[in-house]
Amino acid sequence: MKRKIIIGISAFAVLIILYLIFGSSDKNKNAPQFTKTTTGLFEVVVTVTGELKAQNSEDIEAPSELRGRTFRISDVKIQDLIPEGTVVDSGAYVATLDRSALSNRLKEIEDELEKSQQAYLKTQLDTTLTLRELRNSLVNLKFDMEEKQIVVDQSKFEPPATQRQAQINLDKSDRAYNQAMYNYNLKKDQAEASMKEVRINLDKQKREKQDMLDVLSKFVIRAPKPGMVIYYREWGGQKRKVGSTVSPWDLTVATLPDLSVMNSKTYVNEIDVSKVKKGQKVRVGVDAFPEKKYNGEVFEVANIGEQLPNTDAKVFEVAIRVEGFDPILRPSMTTSNQIITNTYDSVMYLPLEAIHAEDSLSFVYTKKGKKQIVVTGEMNENCIIIEKGLKQDEEVYLSVPEKPESFERIGEDLIPIIKEKIRTKKLEEEKLKKQQTEEMNPRNANFGKMKLGKGDAKVITTPAAPKKP
Repeated sequence: MKRKIIIGISAFAVLIILYLIFGSSDKNKNAPQFTKTTTGLFEVVVTVTGELKAQNSEDIEAPSELRGRTFRISDVKIQDLIPEGTVVDSGAYVATLDRSALSNRLKEIEDELEKSQQAYLKTQLDTTLTLRELRNSLVNLKFDMEEKQIVVDQSKFEPPATQRQAQINLDKSDRAYNQAMYNYNLKKDQAEASMKEVRINLDKQKREKQDMLDVLSKFVIRAPKPGMVIYYREWGGQKRKVGSTVSPWDLTVATLPDLSVMNSKTYVNEIDVSKVKKGQKVRVGVDAFPEKKYNGEVFEVANIGEQLPNTDAKVFEVAIRVEGFDPILRPSMTTSNQIITNTYDSVMYLPLEAIHAEDSLSFVYTKKGKKQIVVTGEMNENCIIIEKGLKQDEEVYLSVPEKPESFERIGEDLIPIIKEKIRTKKLEEEKLKKQQTEEMNPRNANFGKMKLGKGDAKVITTPAAPKKP
């Protein structure tokens, strides 16, 4: 009996302990959480990730001769490339290009050169033989003319008819000699033209071969100056490495960035880009060195949006200049950028979780059991400004409380203010949209004042001349 009593008491104690543990935790879990309005400095921040990039850099390029028509090569592969981040001196080895494509072309040029040499030799021999025969013919004609002259000289004692016949034969011989001399000169000029033509073709083939050899010697790429080698990023975002191709229209193999001035290249979505302006201050962090913090400034905002690969959202490129120099910063490092778009002093704000929406109205649930309509201002990632409706240090629910229908709705007098704010904001958005449309219209006189991007044509507007009185 006593044993049963002890077991019963122990079981009851366990139940009490379990109730205290789980019952109290559920109670705490369901207990409402409150927050107070805070007054102080409020920053509107757009947070984006970016990638470090040197503001200035020098390209390490393949031979510019590849752009010539002589080579007829569309792409050349990178056969070897030193590791990215290697620090090199001027003239140091960087990469080797694949010679196979040009080697095939060199073989074709050598074959064409050999044909040109044979054609030159054949033309030279043919010309020599032809001119030699013509010269021999001229010598024979000259001998014949001399013989006819002797006959004329000896016929002076002969009858007139005989003298006349001798003179006619001499004239014919002289005419044949002169005609042969004329033909010889023509043949000589013709031979010189033929030799000049084959010589030009031969010299051309020699130059092509030499140019090809010179270009092949440049397929070993060297650094134009000291610096750190960074792989070149193509238009699609891929880095050029071993196996990548270099085209005559884009000869860059790698780059040598100037690390003294670094930028963070980032993209801001189309919703937030209207807040970002040139000259705004930025807090820059580097993921590789969390303890490091840098100051920056927005110095360029793209006018035209773009769609990044594998995404549906439109974004705008924003360039941020990192202030100061730090040797640990390297291109392609990931950065976290906080662009400070606006700052307010001594304003009241609440966490975003405490704000609830109903149609176009914003409201909070107060600890006093009221459903208070509030006038809100700008917000950042965590908080929102409260312009009207609450007092300093007033407590509100962080989430929807139990039985929210029991809370009395107050603050109806703030509804006209909220509606006026909505109307004003809508007008400002329409005005901004109209202004952007006018700026993008080429017929607009202010089009030339637009910020130009890389590759855009510059438009210069000339003011109209004043009218004469």
